[in-house]
Amino acid sequence: MDAALAEARAAAARGEVPIGAVVVCDGAIIAADGNRTLELSDPTAHAEMLALRQACAHLASQRLPECDLYVTLEPCPMCAAAISFARVRRLYFGAADPKGGAVESGVRLFRQPTCHHAPEVYSGLAEQDAAELLRGFFLERR
Repeated sequence: MDAALAEARAAAARGEVPIGAVVVCDGAIIAADGNRTLELSDPTAHAEMLALRQACAHLASQRLPECDLYVTLEPCPMCAAAISFARVRRLYFGAADPKGGAVESGVRLFRQPTCHHAPEVYSGLAEQDAAELLRGFFLERR
C-alpha cells in the first residue's frame, strides 16, 4: 500500500486527484500509476485502469488471476467492473468512498448476480493516510 500511496502523492503533485494503484504478482510490483484524467484528457484514466492496463501488457494477458491490486480509494463502478473482467485475485483498498465507490458502497458490484468474477476484498489498509491525502487535496482547492 505504501507504493500506491506514493503514486497518489505523485498524482497530487501533477494536479490530479490523489489516487494511486499498484498491481502485485508473485510478490513483485508489475504495474503502478496514479490518476491521469486531466493529463490525458481521458475520463477513464483512473489509477486502477492505468495499472490494470500496464499489468495486462506486462503479462501479455487480458486476465490477472494471480495478481492483487492495491488502491488508495475504494474503486468506482467503472474500475470495479474492470477489476472483475481482469479476474484480479485480491483487491486491497484504503479509504472508503461512500459517494462514488462500488465495492462496499453504492452498487456493490461484486455482490451483483451479473458480476463475472468477485475478487477477495480487503478494505481499510492505510485508510487514514489515504483519506488525509484526499481531504488535504480538496481543502487546498476550495
